[in-house]
Amino acid sequence: QVQLVESGGGLVQPGGSLTLSCAASRRLFSLYAMGWYRQVPGKQREWIASIRPSGHPEYADSMKGRFTISRDTTKTTVSLQMNSLKSDETAVYYCKAQRGEHNHWGQGAQVTVSP
Repeated sequence: QVQLVESGGGLVQPGGSLTLSCAASRRLFSLYAMGWYRQVPGKQREWIASIRPSGHPEYADSMKGRFTISRDTTKTTVSLQMNSLKSDETAVYYCKAQRGEHNHWGQGAQVTVSP
């Protein structure tokens, strides 16, 4: 049962912007905190930002200012707007739904930052 589906990945030039979206089932969206992570091959998965069902966002310190997480209640989607992207931010970006010890992951979306 697929409950999280990411979209919006692709190729972007350094300094460019990209917005990722994560479509969630209504149950997950209404009860779970939703977050974005990324993973570079050979490295640990890195937390970017999360947003609670209340709409309160939280960001990793290194992501503040360039990344914006938001949620659309009507569409039950969570988005991540990324600005001023750098080449070393090429990674697979994952959506996650979390409630206590219960986690659900999306399949990931490839983002490649390259000239």
